[in-house]
Amino acid sequence: MKIKIIDLPKIEDPRGNLSVIEKDTVPFAIKRVYYLYDVPSGAERGGHAHIVQSAFLVALSGSFDVILNDGVGEQVITLNRPNKGLLIPEGVWRELKNFSSGSVCLVVSSGEFDETDYIRDFEDFVKTKSLY
Repeated sequence: MKIKIIDLPKIEDPRGNLSVIEKDTVPFAIKRVYYLYDVPSGAERGGHAHIVQSAFLVALSGSFDVILNDGVGEQVITLNRPNKGLLIPEGVWRELKNFSSGSVCLVVSSGEFDETDYIRDFEDFVKTKSLY
């Protein structure tokens, strides 16, 4: 799987730390930024793959698990530090689960919202992956 954990620059200061996502932090031009918050206990997010978009996820607050599947194997990554992000390339199924209370998930994307870029059915995803 071509996923990657990226350490964000961390500027430490007694008044509070600061991390930055800019220029070459992610290997794509940033086209969309959104965040998930107030996720109810037991709720799940994601449940899709992208055909051409890549995403970069950061737990700004709290923690959550990202379950990743490339059609061959599965991997679980726990995000719980605001200075570490998960790069998910196109063609990887993702599910977000086990959100802690007060968690916030920042998503930086290589593309604007485009419904035609989503694969929302896991069986369709697996069939698509088997064509390669």
